[in-house]
Amino acid sequence: MLHKLNPLFARLYRFFGWKISGHIPDIPQSILIFAPHATWLDFLVGVGARAYVDKPIHYLGKAELFNTPFGGLFKALGGYPVERAKRNNLVDWIVSLYQQKESFHLALAPEGTRKDVDSLKTGFYYIAQKAHIPIIMVGVDYAQKTIFIAEPFYCSQDLTADMQHIARFYDQLPGKKKAWVRAMLEG
Repeated sequence: MLHKLNPLFARLYRFFGWKISGHIPDIPQSILIFAPHATWLDFLVGVGARAYVDKPIHYLGKAELFNTPFGGLFKALGGYPVERAKRNNLVDWIVSLYQQKESFHLALAPEGTRKDVDSLKTGFYYIAQKAHIPIIMVGVDYAQKTIFIAEPFYCSQDLTADMQHIARFYDQLPGKKKAWVRAMLEG
């Protein structure tokens, strides 16, 4: 069903004036980090961008979204529900998804919330390390209606250096800088 909805979402994405700078390479697996996450509209922009690049990219969402009446739609759009209140080993569960699938791409918001935060959650980093997959940074600029996509990179085993690399990409985006970008560049 996900692929059947792509033409509609791609047309809407272009109709509303959105464009993409960069590309997602033809690789079998990756984890995409989408930031800054500031509004519920990020989901719609992300679904439109995914349709525009015509790649089967899945996402994580809070489990409540997957209940009726819209649960079927969120699943059809490639979502995986996550119980945020439960202590579970989400990193290992996601790594197992990569191990089970020959081709799998997952997008998530590393801030974990729409609020401004001082640091990113690091789950995406450990997923990339354990699954031996690249991280692709994706940034949104609402003023220019542009999604920026960076080249894939692999974790170096130096969390601090890698997080600074990530912060430098997001620091280049126009608009107000999030606290986590400033904190990682200063730290």
